[in-house]
Amino acid sequence: MTTPAPAQRRRPSWAGRNYTLLTAAAIVTNLGSHGALIAAAFAVLDAGGDGGDVGLVAAARTLPLVLFLLIGGAIADRLPRHHVMVAANVLNCVSQAAFALLVIAGEPQLWQMMLLGGLGGVGQAFFGPAAEGMLMSSVSGEQVGRAFALYRMAMQGAGLGGAALGGLLVAAIGPGWVLAVDAAAFAVAGALRCFLDVSHIPERAPGEGLIADLRDGWREFTGRPWLWSIVAQFSVVVAVVGAAESVFGPLVARDELGGAGPWGLALGAFGAGTVGGAFLMMRWKPRRLLFAGTLCVFPLAAPSAALAVPLPVAGLAAVMFVSGVAIEVFGVSWMTAMHQEIPEEKLSRVAAYDWFGSIAMVPLATALAGPAESAFGRTPSLWGCAALVIIVTAAVLFVPDVRNLTRRTTHVASAAAPAEQVPRATAAGASADGEGAVGRLG
Repeated sequence: MTTPAPAQRRRPSWAGRNYTLLTAAAIVTNLGSHGALIAAAFAVLDAGGDGGDVGLVAAARTLPLVLFLLIGGAIADRLPRHHVMVAANVLNCVSQAAFALLVIAGEPQLWQMMLLGGLGGVGQAFFGPAAEGMLMSSVSGEQVGRAFALYRMAMQGAGLGGAALGGLLVAAIGPGWVLAVDAAAFAVAGALRCFLDVSHIPERAPGEGLIADLRDGWREFTGRPWLWSIVAQFSVVVAVVGAAESVFGPLVARDELGGAGPWGLALGAFGAGTVGGAFLMMRWKPRRLLFAGTLCVFPLAAPSAALAVPLPVAGLAAVMFVSGVAIEVFGVSWMTAMHQEIPEEKLSRVAAYDWFGSIAMVPLATALAGPAESAFGRTPSLWGCAALVIIVTAAVLFVPDVRNLTRRTTHVASAAAPAEQVPRATAAGASADGEGAVGRLG
C-alpha cells in the first residue's frame, strides 16, 4: 500500500500567516487608495475648485501626517500594533465614507474636504509606523529580501492597477463612488488585520511615558550613522525628485511633449519599473546591502535630467522605468537593513523618524519650485535637481557603515527573536501599504 503524497503547499514556506494577511490587506488598500487620490482631486474640481484648491486638500492631508507621525511611532511600540493598525483603518474608512457621501450628495465645501482629508492624514500617521513594525516582526531568516521584494511588488502592482482603474471609474461613475470604494477597501483591510497573530511578539515592558519613548527612539536613530545619514540624504532626494515630478514634469509635458497623455505614460513606466525592480530583488541578494542600494539612488537624477533636455516621450519613459527599478533595489535593501539592525521593540519609532525625515522637506521643495523657475529658468532648475541627487548620494557613500554593512541571515538586533518564524528560511515584508506609504519614493 502506498502512502499518498502530501498536498503541495500553495504558498512558499516563508510566507507565514501574518505575512500573507498583511500582503493581502496591502493589495486591497493600494487598489482603493490610488484610485481615491485621483477621485479626491476631481471631486474638488467638480465642486468648482481650481488647482490651488486641490493643493489645499492635499496639504490638509499632509500636515497632520507630519505632525502626528512621531507620536504614531511611539504609540505603535507601546500598544499592540495590530490594534493601532485596525483603529487607523477604521478612522480612514469613516473619513473616506463621509467624503464620499458629501461628494455624492453634491456641492461639498472646501473646508469639509480639507477636514476629512486631515482625518485621513491622522490615520496615515498612526497606521504607517505600526504596519512597518508589524510586518518586520512577523518573519525572519535568510529570505527576508525575497519577502520584502514580493510584498513591494504586490503593493506597487496594486497601486498601478488602482490608479488605472480609479481613473476609469471616476470618468464612468463619478469621484464620489470611487471614494466610497476606497472606504470599503479600508473596511476589508481592517477586517483582515483583525486576524493577525501577535503571540510571538514579546509583551511590552511598562515605559516611562510618551516623551521618554520618543527620546529613546531618537537615541536609537541618531546612534546609527548609516541610518541618520541615509535619512538625511533622502530628505533632499525625495524633496527635489518630488518637485521635479509634481511641478516641472507636467509643465514640460504640456509645453514640449504633447500634454498629459505622454506624462501619464512616463509615470506609468516608472510604476512598471518599480514592479520590475521588486521582481529583480526576489532573486538578487547583495551582500553589502546599503552600498548596493545607495549606488541605485544615482539613477534618480536621470528623470530630472531627461526633463531638462527634454528627451522625447520614448526616451523619458525608458529613463523613468530604469529609475523605478533602481528605487526598488534601494527600497528592498533598506528595509532588509532596518529589519536586521533595529530591535523589534523599537521598529515603529525608528520607522517614524525615518519617514518624518524623508517627507519633511517635500512641502518646502514643491513650494519653491515655482520661484526657482522664475529666478533661474526651468531647465537650470531641473539640472539643479539632478545635481542635488548626485551630490547628496555621493556624500553618503563616505559613511563607512553605508559602505560596509553586510547582510545577515538572522535578526540579531533584538534580544528576543520572533516566535512566529518559518523554519530556517523565513522572510519579511517591506514598507507600509498605500494608506501609509510615505517616505522614499516607492
